[in-house]
Amino acid sequence: MMEKRETFARELDWLRTAAVCEPRGHDAVVGALLCKPANKTCVTGIIFFNNVGMLNGCLHGTMGVAATLLHMGRIGPGEWPFDTPTGVVTVSITDTGRITVQNVRSYRSQSQVPVEIAGHEALSGDIAWGGNWFFLVEAPPSLPLHASNIEQLTHAAWQVREQLTSKNITGNDGGEIDHIEFFGPPEDLSLADSKNFVLCPGKAYDRSPCGTGTSAKLACLHASGDLEEGSLWRQAGILNTVFEGSITIAREGGVYPTVSGSAYVTAEADLIIDPSKPFAYGIPTNLF
Repeated sequence: MMEKRETFARELDWLRTAAVCEPRGHDAVVGALLCKPANKTCVTGIIFFNNVGMLNGCLHGTMGVAATLLHMGRIGPGEWPFDTPTGVVTVSITDTGRITVQNVRSYRSQSQVPVEIAGHEALSGDIAWGGNWFFLVEAPPSLPLHASNIEQLTHAAWQVREQLTSKNITGNDGGEIDHIEFFGPPEDLSLADSKNFVLCPGKAYDRSPCGTGTSAKLACLHASGDLEEGSLWRQAGILNTVFEGSITIAREGGVYPTVSGSAYVTAEADLIIDPSKPFAYGIPTNLF
């Protein structure tokens, strides 16, 4: 699937930009290309992408694909393996439409990595893999995790990402850390154990609690001795929606996270691409 992803990026990038960039899409849209799986036990292969390029994995996108295939009558309630560039993820769908994804192995790579944000306290965070590379850092009290503060959170998270790039701080094997996750206490402890703000590679914030980010968070909690196998963790996003997560310890180190949430089909559409028209293949992000 990683080879398919590379072929798509090299030969069909016009389809990515046409589908998710303006005028048809916007910065926060994630696309999912369904294709023949490399692992023949899987019901489909999926390649995820956004406004600036390819993604490795995407659990909220996986939930969206599951809800879409269910809507189309291609799958029903039950357990289904999906093939992705990061590996096989297993999707379970209940009769009520609740979707649970068992993710690929996730782990913490580094801890207590220092960063600075102009006008705020010095911080340190963790680098972790949850299907994408994340830098997870506790938001300072001067940067509250509230939807009204999204502009300031975006600015601060982008500063963190630029520091990581300038200092050549990466994940394992030089993997680019392209997701920044601030976390802190939830607004209501009866509904969630933590709240996050996740900035995605294209500088848009994740509207969901972020499935791969929740996986990275679970891996860090376990590495710190703060989450046991089988314990439930409720992760709120910046819009106060909640994913529920738990872990199975991996023999090779790290954990296998399981993340549950909901996804809904909101439209069916045909994309009309006329090469003679302006921005037929989307407005290129390099214009900005």
